[in-house]
Amino acid sequence: MNRILATAILGLLAAPVYAEGDAEAGKKTFNKCKSCHQIAGPDGEAIVKGGKTGPNLYGIAGRTAGTVEGFKYGDSIVAAGENGLVWDETTFVEYAQDPKTFLKTYLDDTAAKSKMTFKLKKGAEDVYAYIVSVSGE
Repeated sequence: MNRILATAILGLLAAPVYAEGDAEAGKKTFNKCKSCHQIAGPDGEAIVKGGKTGPNLYGIAGRTAGTVEGFKYGDSIVAAGENGLVWDETTFVEYAQDPKTFLKTYLDDTAAKSKMTFKLKKGAEDVYAYIVSVSGE
């Protein structure tokens, strides 16, 4: 019984990530993001050249917030990750629409801050779909 349960759980964890947004539309919208973010594969090769003010967004789906190796995150996003925030389409979209408010709500902390000051009012689900599509997920 335990083996069956373990196999089922592993199967769910290994399931591909699907995004509801339009990846093609997200490619265009990502132009707003690449002034601060790049998408670079595990080998460091740029898939989408961009800035390094924000963390590399490759493989964001299923990643714990605030955990890209070598990136200096703000305290609030690290705290959110330590409190269980994992990026999926819903959390990504909510965060991208208003990062500071999202963190204040998630952490239940009125002093929470985000280094990301840009608000992606619409199209965040498309950007997420695009990032997933180029991340091989």
